[in-house]
Amino acid sequence: MITGSLVALTTPFAGDRIDEKALHRMVKWHIEQGTHGLVPAGTTGESATLSREEHERVVEIVVDAANGKLPVVAGAGSNNPREAIRYSNHAAESGADAVLHMAGYYNRPNQEGLYRHFEVVHNETVLPIIVYNIPPRAVVDILPETLARMAALPRVVGVKDATGDLNRPLLERIQIHEEFSWLSGEDGTAVAYNAAGGNGCISVTANIAPAQCAEMQAACANGDYRRAMEIQAQLMPLHVALFSEPSPAGAKFAASLLGHCSQDCRLPITALAKARQ
Repeated sequence: MITGSLVALTTPFAGDRIDEKALHRMVKWHIEQGTHGLVPAGTTGESATLSREEHERVVEIVVDAANGKLPVVAGAGSNNPREAIRYSNHAAESGADAVLHMAGYYNRPNQEGLYRHFEVVHNETVLPIIVYNIPPRAVVDILPETLARMAALPRVVGVKDATGDLNRPLLERIQIHEEFSWLSGEDGTAVAYNAAGGNGCISVTANIAPAQCAEMQAACANGDYRRAMEIQAQLMPLHVALFSEPSPAGAKFAASLLGHCSQDCRLPITALAKARQ
């Protein structure tokens, strides 16, 4: 089971190069702050504009820096299943614990195509798979009955849900009876998602407030939703601020204020303009 507060790690840059030292420091900081897991090379890690070599190097650095102290769920998704398989196998070779795979964006497959994409990736790889359902970016939505089919595959072990539909964990739990991780992909609704049956969050805000995000998830796990909502109320202005511009510009600007890295982003994402800071 992969649960709790997992950080959707940003990829720090120094100009147009990966800042490997900064990434290593960030992982160490998350270990100290109580983060429950690391998710490198995902959307927040600007995977869409990383070269294959950069993508793989990010995963290698994070696994090395984590040194077995935190689980690493490596971003490995692609609309091309062959590429998704390659990234998954590299993640396994690097020592990652699981992989995160998104739906087939741009291609706009139907539900059968979505299932078969994950089926072929599952059958040609070895790590546990978290399904990333994010219709705003992928255009297509993995419906509950399709997710249930995927969950019947032995190594599909969870979902990162960024649908914004708080009915989803309830509807999916009716059909999925195996041990499964329901992880929110939205910081603002993370507590409500847990109340509806979730057990964690892959969080952008955890890049900036990891201890608070971890405490909030621990409170949910302990059934202390009063405390979880107190923390969520404190974090809500930060959630809003981090998404005032296309992500991860906000998270990188905030991280630069903390001294973790520069705020450099890869085009077409731009760093926050001074007028908006």
